[in-house]
Amino acid sequence: MLYDFLLLIALLFVATALLLPFDSGAAATSSYLWFYRFYLFAISFFFYGWFWTHGGQTLGLRAWKIKVLTLDKQVISWPQAGLRFAFAVLSWLALGCGFLWMLIDKKKHCWHDHLSKTAIFFED
Repeated sequence: MLYDFLLLIALLFVATALLLPFDSGAAATSSYLWFYRFYLFAISFFFYGWFWTHGGQTLGLRAWKIKVLTLDKQVISWPQAGLRFAFAVLSWLALGCGFLWMLIDKKKHCWHDHLSKTAIFFED
């Protein structure tokens, strides 16, 4: 997660820089703060979603030779990526409890794995 987070932060910096010419050098003024937050959230979703739907690996997952796939080991769909992303955000908002759930789950799945019908698999 750390590798992907660092890459995502760099991408969000670039995405923010693209907005600067449109608002006199400010990324988010108070009147557009809602748009800016939605914009960064959407960029984050498309970042993870694209990797998950195109081979199941972000760069961080590739480094550890693991993949996000459906329970029958197929590449996930965009709706599954959306569910996985949304519930992963909720897992973080619940103070990480959704991620810690894997420590007591028999199949070692997090909340977002269960709810999106996806899982982490090691490459063969």
